[in-house]
Amino acid sequence: MFANLKKAIRSISASEREAAYLNEAGDRIDLELRQREVDRGLFRRNRNLGL
Repeated sequence: MFANLKKAIRSISASEREAAYLNEAGDRIDLELRQREVDRGLFRRNRNLGL
């Protein structure tokens, strides 16, 4: 019971967001574009600092 509650409350990590974003690619070209965006740090930026 508590394990499920922990899963529901915890925030999603940057690597999980990256994987989900890459999995949504529709074709090879889209995947390559998304990979470049991830490599540039799209999901690693600190959003609290406005960067």
